[in-house]
Amino acid sequence: MDISRAEPMFPGRPGFGRNGQVCLVRANHFFVGLVDKGLHQYDVTMSPEPTMTGVFRAVMSTLMKDHQSTTLGGRLPAYDGRKSLYTAGELPFKTKEFEVTLADKNPGAPGQRRERKFKVTIKHATLVSLQQLQMLMSGIPTDIPAQALQVLDIVLRDIVLNERDDMGFVPVGRSFFSRTIKDPIQLGQGIEGWNGFYQSIRPTQSGLSLNIDMSSTAFVGGGSLIDFIAEILNRKDHLSRGIQNELDYVKIKKALRGLRVEVTHRGQMRRKYRIAGLTKDSARELRFQLSTGETKTVRDYFRETYKLQLRYDFLRCLQVGTEQKPNYLPIEVCNIVPGQRYQKKLDDGQVSKMMSIACQHPAGRETSIRKSVLENKYNSAKRANEFGIEVDSNPTSVQARVLPAPMLRYHGTASCHPENGAWNMRGKKVVNGAKVGIWACVNFCNELTEDQVRIFCGKLSEMSSTTGVNFNGAKLKIFHARSDQVEAKLREVRQQAGNMKIDLVLAILPNKNGSLYGDIKRICETDIGLMSQCCLLKNVEKSSPQFLANVALKINAKCGGRNSVFSDIQVSLPVVWKKPTIIFGADVTHPSALDDTAPSISSVVASQDWPEVTKYHGDVHAQGHRVELIEGLEGIVKKLLLSFEKQSKQKPQQLIFYRDGVSEGQFRKVLEDEIPLIEKAWKALYSQKPAITFIVVQKRHHTRLFPSDGKYQDNSGNVMPGTVVDRQICHPTEFDFFLCSHAGIKGTSRPAHYHVLRDDNNFRADDLQSLTNNLCYTYASCTRSVSTAPPAYYAHKLAFRARFYLGQVPDMASEISAGSAPPPLMLPEIKDELKSHMFYC
Repeated sequence: MDISRAEPMFPGRPGFGRNGQVCLVRANHFFVGLVDKGLHQYDVTMSPEPTMTGVFRAVMSTLMKDHQSTTLGGRLPAYDGRKSLYTAGELPFKTKEFEVTLADKNPGAPGQRRERKFKVTIKHATLVSLQQLQMLMSGIPTDIPAQALQVLDIVLRDIVLNERDDMGFVPVGRSFFSRTIKDPIQLGQGIEGWNGFYQSIRPTQSGLSLNIDMSSTAFVGGGSLIDFIAEILNRKDHLSRGIQNELDYVKIKKALRGLRVEVTHRGQMRRKYRIAGLTKDSARELRFQLSTGETKTVRDYFRETYKLQLRYDFLRCLQVGTEQKPNYLPIEVCNIVPGQRYQKKLDDGQVSKMMSIACQHPAGRETSIRKSVLENKYNSAKRANEFGIEVDSNPTSVQARVLPAPMLRYHGTASCHPENGAWNMRGKKVVNGAKVGIWACVNFCNELTEDQVRIFCGKLSEMSSTTGVNFNGAKLKIFHARSDQVEAKLREVRQQAGNMKIDLVLAILPNKNGSLYGDIKRICETDIGLMSQCCLLKNVEKSSPQFLANVALKINAKCGGRNSVFSDIQVSLPVVWKKPTIIFGADVTHPSALDDTAPSISSVVASQDWPEVTKYHGDVHAQGHRVELIEGLEGIVKKLLLSFEKQSKQKPQQLIFYRDGVSEGQFRKVLEDEIPLIEKAWKALYSQKPAITFIVVQKRHHTRLFPSDGKYQDNSGNVMPGTVVDRQICHPTEFDFFLCSHAGIKGTSRPAHYHVLRDDNNFRADDLQSLTNNLCYTYASCTRSVSTAPPAYYAHKLAFRARFYLGQVPDMASEISAGSAPPPLMLPEIKDELKSHMFYC
């Protein structure tokens, strides 16, 4: 059987990097031994098909318990929880039907006992070959064998769910959460923060590796639904005074939709339902028709049928049925089913509390990871033995290197060598200072007087001038506004300037400002055409020199200046320095998990100032909901290539593209669909094939690096900025590396993962690693190295900014009826005055 990879293929590794100081780090990868016992896949069908995910597993668990030692021939299969069953060795049959009886967990009295019967058919589907996986492990280029890895992931998942069932783990993707790992953190409004761990099996240069990391996420607290609603509304009276405000009901409806509840009014028969919505009438007013044709109110029905006098009959009811077949429940007879993940957006206070769980010190995180591996007892688990899996209990020691930071140049001959990923500009001026001639300050804070605002603006102007931004003779006008006057006030600012160009609008915002920040950005950037800089009240009141200097840097970059450049282009920009090079960054961001209508947003930026590579122009678009690939990429690339020509006064000769927002499963799609569009755009302009190096940047992964030696750790206990790894835990054959380019501040640093999908420029490993690390020191908004290459970072910021441009679009998820198509959404156009500036930095 020929299972070699079809063209086009990703570039192979061009050797290993050698630059930097060699050191040892530990990675949260635990190597896995595997004996091939012959993996088989079986298709599973259940009739009737369960409607709840947990029922699938309950049925299969019962089937295995009843038939493992007999009909299943002693095999202990692994189940994916839905349609597939996997075994090590064949079952004694090709296809077989089983009848499974599932008893209710809360059977109640004998007369109320509910038993559900299912017909389960297990049918042999295919042999799952490990040959491709073995080829990859031996260094032969081939696709990652997704099916074989999926089987191993499912086996390891079954170990957690079935052989550690005392922990009550709730699976979310590849993570497992439990209230028993640590006590949940109360986040407020009935939401809890749970601890858990992530696990995934991966092929690496050293063999199969189990990647284990700590996880945390939000869950809805269990218990009384009345109490949950009281928490949402911050009511101390437990709703005894009713709910009069219609906006409160809107808030409740949004919080409850999709939540699963169980009823309490039928003794031990705890039937479960999913909330579809709320009724318009209260339980004392809402009438429905019985099977006899008689109509009753919900209150009367519960009093007569269940001998239950409702205490909250003045509240509206839950709708737990369908429009065609409604089913109404009083709120007070419902408890929240425990273990439901909270998928809606957390507010700022909840995020802050979640951070206390997520941000573990590196040493503490590593200890927790090791503890999870030991407690999971993989090697003594029945399924691990069944499938021939053995997991090393020690994390992998990996050879790493710490790359040197680049030397930076400021105005004149002033230079700076960053240490530990940071530096300061004391006694230095920006390379090129922007000119600010006319500026305005709009104060949205009642706490500040006009004199205080003027003093702050004076300090900022003075610091900006010290930093090298040209504020000489700048004319300032101060305005005061309420948050609900933002559009009118910004138009007034523009009108009072007449024919004169306003270079900058400074906005002072309350510390808690709701949608105000987004409104200002949307109006300034897509409606009026003003460059804006926002400052929070708390920072204005302190007016620390560090804060003022940081704002000055942002103003300079936004208004067209250049903060710093590399002292030695030839050393700091390998390959790029040799000939005119344009560097792109791109990202696609998607709406939240529960939003099934809002568009995805794609953004592309490109450098304009070779050989400095510090200024970027951008392009941003709304595109189809959850569409992963960038729509209209050919036209975007053409536009940015022409912009490069205009700004650099020359044509580019090579192209480097950092692409964010792509998962491993999308690599082939990007290679086959996106990269040809870049090539097509280049050929249309220059009639020749471009030299493209295309690199995917990934931050949403779970590899963590821990220092083995105090000499090579920063002040936060993390690995040093510039730590790069391209051995042992990377892809067996392809060109990829992990790079921690930034200094840790809080918690455990997450290295960026760079994976090359095409390389016409024939980068050596050292050259691409050094280029990427050095670029991280050119981010315009601060004097620190950043965690991902700035082109990708800028693209991410631009895409995030564009979300604010959709701010006036209603919550369509609540407006559009089920099954109807959402209307097309267009982002408003960014004004010409800002298009060629880095307004998003």
